[in-house]
Amino acid sequence: MPALTTATLPSLAGSLPVPTYDRSGVRAGIVHLGVGAFHRSHQALYVDRLLEQGTAQEWGFCGVGVLPSDRRMAEVMAAQDCLYTLVVRHPDGSAEARVVGSIVEYLLAPDDPEAVVEKMASETTRIVSLTVTEGGYNIAATTGEFDATDPDVVADLRPGAALRTSFGLVTEALVRRRDRGLPPFTVVSCDNIQHNGDVARGSFAAFATLRDPSLGEWVQREVAFPNSMVDRITPATTDEDRADVAARFGVEDGWPVVCEPFTQWVLEDRFPLGRPPLEEAGVQVVADVDPYERMKLRLLNAGHQALAYLGTLAGYRLVHDAAQDPLFQRLLLGYMEEEATPTLLPVPGIDLDAYRRQLLERFANPAIRDTLARLAFDGSERLTKWLLPVVRDNLARDGEVRRSAAVVAGWARYSEGVDEQGAPIEIADRRRERLTANARRQREEPLAFLADREVFGDLVDDERFTGPYLETLASLHERGARATLEALVGDPVR
Repeated sequence: MPALTTATLPSLAGSLPVPTYDRSGVRAGIVHLGVGAFHRSHQALYVDRLLEQGTAQEWGFCGVGVLPSDRRMAEVMAAQDCLYTLVVRHPDGSAEARVVGSIVEYLLAPDDPEAVVEKMASETTRIVSLTVTEGGYNIAATTGEFDATDPDVVADLRPGAALRTSFGLVTEALVRRRDRGLPPFTVVSCDNIQHNGDVARGSFAAFATLRDPSLGEWVQREVAFPNSMVDRITPATTDEDRADVAARFGVEDGWPVVCEPFTQWVLEDRFPLGRPPLEEAGVQVVADVDPYERMKLRLLNAGHQALAYLGTLAGYRLVHDAAQDPLFQRLLLGYMEEEATPTLLPVPGIDLDAYRRQLLERFANPAIRDTLARLAFDGSERLTKWLLPVVRDNLARDGEVRRSAAVVAGWARYSEGVDEQGAPIEIADRRRERLTANARRQREEPLAFLADREVFGDLVDDERFTGPYLETLASLHERGARATLEALVGDPVR
């Protein structure tokens, strides 16, 4: 069976679509930090579509691994000439695949940070994009301030440091461009954070200010940070996925990507040095992303949080199994209709009722086999950015918060680290030790988890929230997740 490389593409063309464009003529005009499954199922695919149309030859990707854990990706990209197989899995079990070729170069920053900086400082680089996760912007959940005490940030601020953070790498590249008389590249965050471009500007400008206050002012003033909204459910690749790609499509791929059929990218049109014609590949280029961001983060991402914690407590491990349960469907639809939707702005061109129903269908896709553990990862960064804004908006308008409070209580019960059968739950969170310690005190001190003001701010002081939170937490301890949800959701779904 042929391994996936440039040399084997002609022999693979009979079994799945491969790039028909000349990759040797594609120039990397975009440097992307954080080349994981999502980037390869999403942004890289949109540019691949343009390349297939005969455009965007100057807009290929140079991928960058920022973390030491990115070494395996670097090895696979090197072995496969940066090619990979993208597999779209449909609910009926059918699958369609293609080889994507829009990533034409890959650099591993821990091995050679200077090469990464020089790549971004090059005149040919006009966009730097990011998928560095919700926690990758080094912002405190409650204060919204950049954490200047982070050890990696402190290290990167030392003169002559071997740069290890995205802040250090990007800032140094911007400095070199400024010194060389080159205009700054555009920085595009593609992470699931409301106003992600504004958040990125705040973080990078804060780092630049720590290095030199005048540099921070220059970054704030001169560098464009358009906001964006991105959406495609893309679970982590498994060995079973690799075997399936080999069996179905006859290619050995060290790191294929599997995803759902749905994809969406909404992007503000602020690119001083130009951009690919992304609208020709299906991207919605708009003046204001905010309504779309709120819709996606507060419906899809916050809905995922409800499934992650309460679904695990109810005994599920896969997303589609929980999402096919009528009990969870009632929970999700009630949350979306009565708590999340009232906090949204008008969303041009979107039928929200159809969007909500479509989300339930997407969650329930059995072909994706996404895990609840993936959704539960780093809740202290994710839940606080996706669900708590809904809570705060509803408290401000004296709106409904019962289901949101139940989700937070589910997270608190989950964070005890043991399920209802006494089996351990692996807590994957950067604040794991503190969260678990607080959660394990809550049977004697019921508000111990919620009292962490660094995570929850002043929610513990509002009885409109603590009332339903404590009621749900007590029920989870006494009766378990299913009985608790049955009492919460009431009438069957309409």
